[in-house]
Amino acid sequence: MLRFCKDLRKLKPIATFAGIMDSLTQIVLGAACGEIALGKKIGNKALLFGAIGGTIPDLDVFMGRVFYSNTIDQLLFHRGFMHSIPFAIIGSFIFGYLFYLLYNIGKRKNTTTQKDWIWLFFLSIFTHPILDCFTPYGTQLFLPFSDYRVAFNNIAVADPLYTLPFLISLIVLMFYKRGTTKRNWWLKAGLYISSFYMLLTVFNKLYVDNVFKKSFKKAGIEYSRFSVQPSILNNILWYGVAETEDDYKVAYYSLLDSSSTINDIVSVPKNHNLLDMSHNDLKKLAWFSNSYYNLASLSDGEFRYNDLRYPLLKNEGNSSSVFGFRLYKNGKRWEYKNDAERFKDTSPSDLINAIWERMKGK
Repeated sequence: MLRFCKDLRKLKPIATFAGIMDSLTQIVLGAACGEIALGKKIGNKALLFGAIGGTIPDLDVFMGRVFYSNTIDQLLFHRGFMHSIPFAIIGSFIFGYLFYLLYNIGKRKNTTTQKDWIWLFFLSIFTHPILDCFTPYGTQLFLPFSDYRVAFNNIAVADPLYTLPFLISLIVLMFYKRGTTKRNWWLKAGLYISSFYMLLTVFNKLYVDNVFKKSFKKAGIEYSRFSVQPSILNNILWYGVAETEDDYKVAYYSLLDSSSTINDIVSVPKNHNLLDMSHNDLKKLAWFSNSYYNLASLSDGEFRYNDLRYPLLKNEGNSSSVFGFRLYKNGKRWEYKNDAERFKDTSPSDLINAIWERMKGK
């Protein structure tokens, strides 16, 4: 496992690919919603408008930079209000009205209704955060009434086995005329296959949770809580982290492992005493990570913050996670920046090989 963790240092290109896959997944789901709402009336154009609606919530990545100058505030704005149920309701009326005005002109006049467009944007915007809730990142679905982050942890942020069959079904669908039985059949095929796979990941999650519980008990580890999630781009190799009084215990488990328990469990120090975590900015980060984090001092006076909900890059004293960065003081506030050294001399093929080898089980 140590070698696997060290190989994860080569992650940056894979992380970029995962981000593209995540966006593609939301585009595909949004396009399907567009087809449901307006496919029979406007054909393939409904796929385009649905894809636009499915992308809208993730524009908070850019809006956060408009509203906030502090990088931690920008980080927390993502998957905030623009991923909430109230935003889906409000946004559906705003975007539905605007797109209805833009579309309902010339030869297209009276071919659709304002209600059609509101329904299209509600479906495409609402399903975006609902899908995100199944991933480990967490989604503030109930803002502004509650900042609780919903995260079921049963599927990776990007999983090709969910996205690609769905995408293929929509591509095939485009070659059939609107309103035809074949077009509707391919839409249902995409929805049913993706939904079945999502249900399968829920059962995988329940099984792996039990594996980690048994493994911690067998190892005599007394923990207060633990979290388990699939590793990047698959649902076979899983990563888990448990909190004890003194440290965190982390491990990997593949559904193809011959044993139903885990033997190679690694300890990661908390080091929470390195910084005054009562500072408001740092409290926000701890909340963001659900308090699964550790700290490391760097030689230049900065600190590395590691979100341990995500797999480790390496297991030395300054252990770092896939989602980790440098903290530095900017006046009275804390800011973060990416640590380029973590991804020096990256090789995507090495990482893929490392994941593949561990995924095959042992």
